[in-house]
Amino acid sequence: MEHQELTTVETAKDLGLLPEEFERIKEILGRVPNFTELSIFSVMWSEHCSYKNSITWLKTLPKDSPRMLAKAGEENAGLVDLGDGIGCAFKIESHNHPSALEPYQGAATGVGGINRDIFTMGARPIAQLNSLRFGDLSLDKTKWLVKGVVKGISHYGNAFGIPTVGGELFFDDCYNVNPLVNAMSAGIVKAGETVSATSYGVGNPVYIVGSATGKDGIHGAAFASKDITADSVNDLPAVQVGDPFQEKLLLEATLEVIKTGAVVGMQDMGAAGIICSNSEMSAKGEHGMRIHLDKVPTRQDHMKPYEILLSESQERMLIVVHKGREKDVEAVFDKWDLNCAVIGEVTDTKRLEYFVNGELVADVPADDLVLGGGAPVYQREYREPAYFAENQKFNIDDVKEPENLIEVAEHLAAHPNLASKRWVTDQYDSMVGVQTMTANLACDAAVVAVKDTDKAIVLTTDCNSRYVYADPYKGTSIAVAEAARNIVCAGGEPVAITNCLNFGNPYNPEVYWQFVSAIKGMGDACRKFETPVTGGNVSFYNQSADGGSVFPTPTIGMLGVMDDVENIMTADFKQPGDLIYLIGESVNDIASSQYLASWHKILKAPAPHFDIDQEYEVQQAVKGLIQHRVIESAHDVADGGLYIALLESSMPNGLGFDIETDDEIRKDAFLFGEAQGRVVVTVAPEEQERFIEFMATSDVEFSLLGTVNNGSLTVDEVPFGHVTDLKMVHSNVLHSILGE
Repeated sequence: MEHQELTTVETAKDLGLLPEEFERIKEILGRVPNFTELSIFSVMWSEHCSYKNSITWLKTLPKDSPRMLAKAGEENAGLVDLGDGIGCAFKIESHNHPSALEPYQGAATGVGGINRDIFTMGARPIAQLNSLRFGDLSLDKTKWLVKGVVKGISHYGNAFGIPTVGGELFFDDCYNVNPLVNAMSAGIVKAGETVSATSYGVGNPVYIVGSATGKDGIHGAAFASKDITADSVNDLPAVQVGDPFQEKLLLEATLEVIKTGAVVGMQDMGAAGIICSNSEMSAKGEHGMRIHLDKVPTRQDHMKPYEILLSESQERMLIVVHKGREKDVEAVFDKWDLNCAVIGEVTDTKRLEYFVNGELVADVPADDLVLGGGAPVYQREYREPAYFAENQKFNIDDVKEPENLIEVAEHLAAHPNLASKRWVTDQYDSMVGVQTMTANLACDAAVVAVKDTDKAIVLTTDCNSRYVYADPYKGTSIAVAEAARNIVCAGGEPVAITNCLNFGNPYNPEVYWQFVSAIKGMGDACRKFETPVTGGNVSFYNQSADGGSVFPTPTIGMLGVMDDVENIMTADFKQPGDLIYLIGESVNDIASSQYLASWHKILKAPAPHFDIDQEYEVQQAVKGLIQHRVIESAHDVADGGLYIALLESSMPNGLGFDIETDDEIRKDAFLFGEAQGRVVVTVAPEEQERFIEFMATSDVEFSLLGTVNNGSLTVDEVPFGHVTDLKMVHSNVLHSILGE
């Protein structure tokens, strides 16, 4: 082996490995690793790649359903059967740490990476979503982060040509140092046209295709597995640089090369670059690879072996090809003017051997690098934090009800967490591809038509992290329930989820308790709603050295199916005189609401009222009402409570509402509380009898709130203003803070 200085436990620590992990590596190799080998283990055994602190609990999540074509962990993304020989690949992933340092490229490459996970499987991406969290919007740094992230997402997504159809945006001081940038993509593939991330067949050539390899993103996976500190800016080489136009070429070339039948297996190069693709494909196919690093097309001269192996340069794929079919593959990539270089071959050794100019520079076993193989698995200590018991002591009677509820309503309508996200969405192209059905509609979830069919996929991202912080088990169950509620209100059938689990440092027992509780809540809710987990991403270390951790934020990306696009349901009021009904139970509850947090400044409270069985029944009722064409609109009651839900339904068509509150419930709780399991629907007067008959067959509580009118907002005969004025404020909040 080429002479390289042998490493020490200090080198291992510098690379983010524990002393006991260094000892284990020596046992695996039967010798002291050289620097290249140790670098390989450092990235492959990082939390980002190995899930070593989370896999034990992730395995408890439900994975099975008759619709599952690829279960969690089996492929780059989940694959769900839509029927009629069509599958949907979808996944969500984080790019938090890179976005904290370089928001534009961090967000852009997050979008690029998640789309590669989809088309590497043979699916054509048709929709993108995102879930974003930022700190105090009055801070210049937060404004810089928001502008950079949104620009990165929009520039990459728009240039790549895939519509951004939905997402969420939330602000809280806990995200001041660590913003969260979660990107989701979904694509469509026909049965028989998928390709697996595997490698087999001794002598089969191994190709690297796409962009040349540079020094960007080196040790990016390890960088994503540690806290953000004042020195993190020195890790900028760990932030990748993206080129959406190159990715578009790679997409078309990839889908074309799959159709040649020459491909054995394929994997994109995301976290940890070449080494990750080599090891995961080899371990899955129970083979090895012999790789010549000097044959890898590079952007810089004299790159070291570990730099080539660990580079996270974007827009690259690894492809294993049937021997004898090389010309077929090369012709496709030549047509699209992309690099296509043979860098090695498949062996039967189950080892990864790396050479430079004929000299061996690293020799490691594929199985021992990967999840499910020899990568370490830990069960961390966890402990309920003291604040949790404090939260349970909250009593609504200790909170004085404001005398002027109109002021509260105006405050909430203008709060960045509840106001229009138009400043963001106007920068996204939601119409490219012409399949987005909800681009100009008020709808609780995004609906995207599946070409050449009557079907659509229905997509949403959801998580109220304030609820999860208050009660991780309940808050995460609510996140799943709300995602399902949004899909149902749009006319879809929830079928599966992907998740992005954003937490602080797993070595902190209280953070790990949040994580474990969240997983338990997610698992129970997914079983209830029959939405198995298809995969996703764990992002720990969203924690600064001095600023504490972010709210636990287990973002739920949910996929729904609409078998007939005629079933689409929107949230907007349709005409004056329609009756407004509330489906679900009103509760005397303001816990963890935006109203309690921002008006009363009370942050110690439990999660809001939530009964999962009642929630399920409400959703079944709404589903039936939509299928039987009984209602005119459906909109879930969520952040901001009933008043904000009514306002959101009023604004699209400039209509208003005239409602009455419930005498048995505090007015602030009735209007602004965020008790779960409620949906506002409107019914044409001539359908009222049919509506009541239908609801009588269910066990779900429902009540008449009032009627739709021409624009005035009236509660208990008290005018709360006019929809035109509120819409003006609501629509321009972010513009006034962030500029045009």
